[in-house]
Amino acid sequence: MPQSLPSIPQKDRGAKLSQDPHLVRDEREKVLEVAIGREVRGYRRQKGMTVSDLAQVTGLSIGMLSKIENGNTSPSLTTLQTLAHALSVPLTAFFRRFEEHREAVHTKAGKGVEIERAGTRAGHQYNLLGHIGANSSGVMVEPYLITLNTESDIFPTFQHGGIETIYMLEGELGYRHSDQLYHLCPGDTLFFDADAPHGPEILKKLPARYLSIITYPQNT
Repeated sequence: MPQSLPSIPQKDRGAKLSQDPHLVRDEREKVLEVAIGREVRGYRRQKGMTVSDLAQVTGLSIGMLSKIENGNTSPSLTTLQTLAHALSVPLTAFFRRFEEHREAVHTKAGKGVEIERAGTRAGHQYNLLGHIGANSSGVMVEPYLITLNTESDIFPTFQHGGIETIYMLEGELGYRHSDQLYHLCPGDTLFFDADAPHGPEILKKLPARYLSIITYPQNT
């Protein structure tokens, strides 16, 4: 059985990811006008309307609407009321992104919440390292620190939606994913579709500890 993930094809090694992890948003994106403009554009597109269509309904000029959507002008309350009526949304909908709360969770060492997950057996310790509920990304993330000790028993494999990443911290495991078995040592990573049967099948060196990060859409 294979012991490691397939290597990345040479043609893909120079490929650039679409998102820059070090990108800092322009200061303009933090101001109220830009937040309002994004909402106006978003609701207009949801309605399947062009800027010209919205101009005809509201009596505002195409130029003025373009300035509003691009955050280049501060619309009056009367203008916002006109737009809200034309787009069939409450006036407060235009301020949603500006007022949106962004969360962060800091969990001190050893303070993760110990929980039981479906399929948990004696000797399997699951510590949830943080949780953020519904958020603007549309994605849910569950980060766990999993510890398997000498009392751990082998159990049927898990299956659940989403994508899972495992990062091995201590010990050695034979970790199954679908019909393949991977030998995981400290520093190894396994990244996989969690809808396939998966789980630690062979406890090679205990205690074993690894991070398990599961991501899935909010609506599942």
